Amino acid sequence: MHIWVDADACPVVIKEILFRAAERAKILTTFVANTLLSTPTSPYILARQVPRGFDMADNEIIRSLNPGDLVVTADIPLASEVLSKNGHALNPRGEVYTLDTIEALLTLRNFMDQLRGSGVPTGGPPPLSHADRKTFANQLDKFLAHRSRR
Repeated sequence: MHIWVDADACPVVIKEILFRAAERAKILTTFVANTLLSTPTSPYILARQVPRGFDMADNEIIRSLNPGDLVVTADIPLASEVLSKNGHALNPRGEVYTLDTIEALLTLRNFMDQLRGSGVPTGGPPPLSHADRKTFANQLDKFLAHRSRR
């Protein structure tokens, strides 16, 4: 199993949780971004820089993904693709994307895009809270514990 991180928009505090988890669980974790990333020196932590461009990091993750891998992303279309390839997806707030929830999330995302496209200010997500960080860490730990029992 491998953890892939859509790293361009991933909050620093979430990256730090992932760095610690990769070391603790000894699980290969790759951070994919169009910018050069600074990561700790570790045999379990890799940074992969992709060219700038629309969905370049997403495409690299999907190309590299194997069934059972985990992808950390806030990108709902990417999460949908991950699920269609029998991967697992978790957002930085600790929400687990599932086949049961992804269609509704895609519909809501598309609706919000239409509103923004027509000039309606929709605002962005709230800042990442301490509770969000804790929820993410707990969900990641659950996933890793479940995988280690296999």
